[in-house]
Amino acid sequence: MEKLTDADAASSSLSLFAALSYGVASMAMVFINKAVLMEYSHSMTLLTMQQLATALLIHFGQKMGYTRLRGLEMSTAKKLLPVSLFYNANVAFALASLKGVNIPMYIAIKRLTPLAVLIAGFFSGKGKPSTQVIFSVVLTAGGVVIAALGDFSFDLFGYSLALTSVFFQTMYLVLVEKSGAEDGLSSVEIMFYNSFLSLPFLLFLIIATGEFPNSFSLLLVKSTSIHFLVILILSFVMGVALNFTMFLCTIVNSALTTTIVGVLKGVGSTTLGFFLLGGVQVHGLNVTGLVINTTGGVWYSYAKYQERKSKASKRVADVETYHK
Repeated sequence: MEKLTDADAASSSLSLFAALSYGVASMAMVFINKAVLMEYSHSMTLLTMQQLATALLIHFGQKMGYTRLRGLEMSTAKKLLPVSLFYNANVAFALASLKGVNIPMYIAIKRLTPLAVLIAGFFSGKGKPSTQVIFSVVLTAGGVVIAALGDFSFDLFGYSLALTSVFFQTMYLVLVEKSGAEDGLSSVEIMFYNSFLSLPFLLFLIIATGEFPNSFSLLLVKSTSIHFLVILILSFVMGVALNFTMFLCTIVNSALTTTIVGVLKGVGSTTLGFFLLGGVQVHGLNVTGLVINTTGGVWYSYAKYQERKSKASKRVADVETYHK
């Protein structure tokens, strides 16, 4: 019995570490990307470089004996390809939206992901969610609408990009849960497959959209600035950290936990976003909407936590009944 308790304690610690590290990395990444994009607007090129940096880091880490990585398998690559495409589409649209949307509103829109996941679950035949979950996601969505009405820097195109990012993030989470494509793979292996599979797609996009070669010419010019070079390197490092912690959190916990952590870290990001990187022009409607949106996000997280706790208690009761 004691061994089981020790194992449970270790599992709980790993789960907590995965969730906290993902929350910190995710919050930091939003501000770092925003800082880079304020000086360098080619978001697709930035994402391509981040994925290339991830693939190279893992590859050389394997060669030097720091990371364990099995050889690429075609069957695994085929399973992960749609997952990788949805993930990168989510990140690409999110980065592009940051060019026109302030950080508090960006976070508020991204909090619509649980609502989108619930809608997707309804159409895929999942059971009806609890009343608390329904009301919390409705409150979150209502907060976005109110906040948008008071957003002085309202950018319709930027909002559209952020909403498209929510759609792709939802598809990614649903696909991971349904396909089990990531089962049996470590977070490092998922990162490597994701980067490896996304690079041809991203290279095609930066050429097709006309970003290349102007984006690289501008990058060389900008790299003469120490300040820009530091935040660019930081974006590469945090890109690797974010991918690793996100996949780790999804594997150790669940796709739902990853979504909940994403919602909760938005509380800190929203607050800091009012003051950092240019800040936000305050309006009563905007602040009220963001408070409502944040409240809905926290309520949703609490409701899902209670659901999971209730299911865990029921499983324990069933096991005890069986042994009796």
